[in-house]
Amino acid sequence: MRDFGSNYKKIYGLVSEDIAKVNNRVIKEFSEDKVLSDKLREYLKAPSKHIRAVLSFLYLRSLGLEIDEKQILFQSVIEMIHNASLIHDDVIDESQIRRGNLSLNSSAGNHIAVILGDYVISKALNLVCELDNTRIYELFSKTMSEMCIGEVMQYNSLYKITTIEEYLVKTYKKTATLFEMALYGALYISGSDCHRAVSFAKNFGIAFQLRDDIKNIVENIADSDIKNGVYTAPVIFSGSVETYSSGIEKAVGLSDNYIHNAKKELDNIGQSEYKTALIELTELLRYE
Repeated sequence: MRDFGSNYKKIYGLVSEDIAKVNNRVIKEFSEDKVLSDKLREYLKAPSKHIRAVLSFLYLRSLGLEIDEKQILFQSVIEMIHNASLIHDDVIDESQIRRGNLSLNSSAGNHIAVILGDYVISKALNLVCELDNTRIYELFSKTMSEMCIGEVMQYNSLYKITTIEEYLVKTYKKTATLFEMALYGALYISGSDCHRAVSFAKNFGIAFQLRDDIKNIVENIADSDIKNGVYTAPVIFSGSVETYSSGIEKAVGLSDNYIHNAKKELDNIGQSEYKTALIELTELLRYE
């Protein structure tokens, strides 16, 4: 498999100053809440890939567009939604570790973790209000709804081998919609055409989740999807939770198709170091 870490670090470096502004804005939103657990602030400060913001800022810069305060604010919203979803996911999955540290539900308990996850969403909504843009309100609402539906679809399919079509719908709703929101919102705020950016984000987001799902099975992670009854593409293609190896190649092929489609949506962008970084980042999703 490609060395995601070192290659991603180089790509991240192109927009690291922009990401630092997003981090500062997110932390600022929680810095004065004395009643809340310090564990939430620690959780939000933990190292993260910030891949949605990185993708959005690279895309904007590849088009020669400015990253102003509104863009920083919007990507802060995306980061907060993502973090809230992880907090809730860890409660549902009873996960003990997140980003190399104890998960919030492990350190603070399930009840407090659910409340803190909801609180992060409420703070994200406050930032959306600062943007004062009806289309962004609608985008926030639609994305949150889709993510919730995706989570329910996954819960309803626990310990069931669904069709690959159902899996892809769930993957789109649970994962790819937030990538779409990140890029669509960024382009909309800048007043630019969003169509190809949305298609790029959808394909990228599905490939991103496929890579994660394949990696989970191939590397036999202790807290694995199969153990938790979440049957992903390799299991679906093989039709078995015991002999799923035959499904891995097909899952990789499916992922490669989404990677190919994502890269094609970049054809209209002129050459620059930012476009090159977008292509390289998309290639990092390839499981080899």
